[in-house]
Parts: sequence; C-alpha cells; structure tokens
Amino acid sequence: MQTSEVPRAVAAAMSTASSLGLTADDAMVLHDSNKLTLRLLPCDVLARVAPVADQVARFEVELAQRLAQSGCPVAALDPRVEPRVHERDGFVVTLWTYYEPVTSREVSPADYAHALELLHAGMRKLDVPTPHFTDRVEQAQQLVANHDRTPALADADRELLGDTLGSLRRVISERGGAEQLLHGEPHPGNVLTTENGLLFIDLETCCRGPVEFDLAHAPEEVGEHYPGVDQDVLRECRLLVLAMITTWRWDRGDQFPNGRRLGTEWLGRIRAAVDRNGLE
Repeated sequence: MQTSEVPRAVAAAMSTASSLGLTADDAMVLHDSNKLTLRLLPCDVLARVAPVADQVARFEVELAQRLAQSGCPVAALDPRVEPRVHERDGFVVTLWTYYEPVTSREVSPADYAHALELLHAGMRKLDVPTPHFTDRVEQAQQLVANHDRTPALADADRELLGDTLGSLRRVISERGGAEQLLHGEPHPGNVLTTENGLLFIDLETCCRGPVEFDLAHAPEEVGEHYPGVDQDVLRECRLLVLAMITTWRWDRGDQFPNGRRLGTEWLGRIRAAVDRNGLE
C-alpha cells in the first residue's frame, strides 16, 4: 500500500472495529503489501485493509467461511462481528481472528504437506468460479511485454522471462493432469503456526490447476511428503512460479522489500535452470 495511504487505512480499520462494538485504541502493522494487515488492540482482532476497488475481499470472506465450516485448516473470521466486508473512507475492511504465533514450534515438511492436503481435500468439494492458473501466468507475461511497467528489465532478461513463462505454461497445460481449486500461493508467509496447528491465510489468490502448482510455492521438502505428486510436473511448476515471482519484482510499482535485489538473484537461478535442463 502507498505510504501516504497507510494512516487513512489504519484509521478506517480502527473506526470500523469501534463502530461494531470492538475497542480499538491502538493498531500494530503486521504486514504491508497490496493490503495492510493490522492487529487492533485491546480487542485483539486482525484487520485487513485494501482500497475499495479491490473486490477480491468479498470472495475471500465467502470462501473462508465455507472452508472453515468444512473443517479445513484456514484462519477464521472474527466471531464477534458479522462476517462480511465493511467499506469506510475508500477502503474495504475485513476482520479476522488474531492467532498468537507459536514461534518455538518448527514446522516440519510432513506437517506442512498434511495441512495442505487437508486444504485441498476441502477445496475439491467446492464449486466456485475462480481463474485458471494460466490466467495468472498470462498476467506475468503481459507485465514482461510491457516496457513501460518494467523499464529496468534488460532485453536479454525480458526474453528469458517471456520464453520461460510461455514454454512452461504450455508444457504444464498440455500434460492434461487432474485439476482442482487451489490456494494459489501457499508459501510459508501465508501459513500461520498456531496452537490449533497450521492455518492458511490469504485466500484471494485462489485459482484452478494441478496441486503441483500449489506445492511449488512451498519448501521443496514438502513435496516429498504429499501423496501422489507428479515430480516432473512439480519441477516444471517450481520454475514457472519462480519466473512469475521474478517478474513481479521488476514491476516499477513493486514495493516488496529488497525486491530488485531478489529479482536479479532469481533471474540468475532461472538462467542456470534453463541452461541445465532447457524449457521443453
């Protein structure tokens, strides 16, 4: 979120909570990306705030409710208020349960894989309209092709990213494997370690595709504990995801910490993988 918008976003979250009978005298910023994530005190609620143009919040709230009701390992909305999206001062605000992190407990790859397997099992029971994973790949391809949005990307690197995204998108799609509803980005930053076990957050990136696309976001060891994984597809998905997140780092509007340094480092990893294995 733009720095100039943060104070207004914080105020919108606090006033929303107060209007619903929750005492919000203070706010701690937990995460700032395209959305602002806050811990409101002393009511101890987690607020997620985004510009009002972001309509994904409604989808996320509805999906979280359905998954929680099915017993899936997802973060729950705050039970003290009505589960819906609140609009205030140009922002949409959603209120969630705050989970105290269990920092002393190391997440094992087996536990991570089991939690993701449970999430996928619950998602297979839902029929909701979502983008296909190739739609997200196409967004990255469009960004690579747009010189105005990626002005610092060298021509050779632009060609590398474009070829990698296009080739792997085609190869994975042509495999014709089973597809289902996915989290979309179940990386460690979207997994909470709580007293209730592992819980997934940030459901706004849900899409349809092979489970290997989700596993490609997790640490490599997790894929070794997930049953029935096609290791060839997983390797292809890992490189595809790496090319996608590398592309986001070259967006002139990207605000990821150390984003450009990571973008440069990841380009090197992609080039090494392509030189070693090729794209076909």
